Amino acid sequence: MLGFLQGFSYGLFMTCLPWLLVGLFNPGLALPVSTTSRLQVIARYCLVVPFISMLLWLTSLWGGFSPSLFGWLTGIVAIPVALPIERTLRGWLARRRVRRHEAQREAAAQQRRAQEERNAYETGVSVLDPARPPVGADDLVLAMCRAKQNLLDVHRPDLAILTDRLYSRYRHVMDVLGDRFHTGELAFERSQGLVTQVCFGAVDTLTTMASQARGVVSVDGNYVRGRLEREGKRLSDEERAALVRRLDLLVETEHRLNKLSARIESALTVLDDTAVSMARIETARPQASVTTEKALEDLRRFVEGADRYGRKD
Repeated sequence: MLGFLQGFSYGLFMTCLPWLLVGLFNPGLALPVSTTSRLQVIARYCLVVPFISMLLWLTSLWGGFSPSLFGWLTGIVAIPVALPIERTLRGWLARRRVRRHEAQREAAAQQRRAQEERNAYETGVSVLDPARPPVGADDLVLAMCRAKQNLLDVHRPDLAILTDRLYSRYRHVMDVLGDRFHTGELAFERSQGLVTQVCFGAVDTLTTMASQARGVVSVDGNYVRGRLEREGKRLSDEERAALVRRLDLLVETEHRLNKLSARIESALTVLDDTAVSMARIETARPQASVTTEKALEDLRRFVEGADRYGRKD
């Protein structure tokens, strides 16, 4: 065994100079890494490999000087055999790191989207299921379902929440109108028509948002940013410009979506104002014959009179 190590160290040391010359001519032939340089070739075949061969030679001297021919031949072919094996191993490890990084980034993105969804939901918001619309849904509610499904199809659940908020406001306003007016009254029909038009306008805005988001649904911003971070120096000017343009498209689209979201928020505010204003309207006939303040004053006088009468007794 020690003789084999001595022969192996001799053969390995002898191949350092040829591989050094090959690496200086073309570093990609002598190195197992994708990013190569002549400095790496010099460090590998002038320092690392000679140090390994010298260490093996010194270790094998404990058994005397008896190098074997088989060990010498093995040392000669060690580098050309080890290079493809090392390339394969490094490639597998790199792909494994990329997969792990992508999995972690996707998990973080899903967690962030879930947190955004939880934060976006308000108290009392009803969740609208596009696959199963509410029983007796009118054309407006069905249009909301279609708009939400379109947003879900382009992987924007954070925007689909706006549909749930719009649906909840619409139901609340209609409940308030039903409490304040009879269905056949002119005021009810007029108010219902105006509320419906506002909601249909908001649905059109949601449909526009889905169309805008569909334009960049195939652009993976995390992938583009990852490539710019990992391969920024190795990318050509044309490829770098193309990747930066993709990010610009995402930013521009997100800016348009934010503007459209502001329109939805304005519509929700109008519906809230309508509900509050309608709730203040007193349409029921008062049951008391006097006002509350007058009744409290009369009750207070009655209690004071009763108290004086009791003291006289």
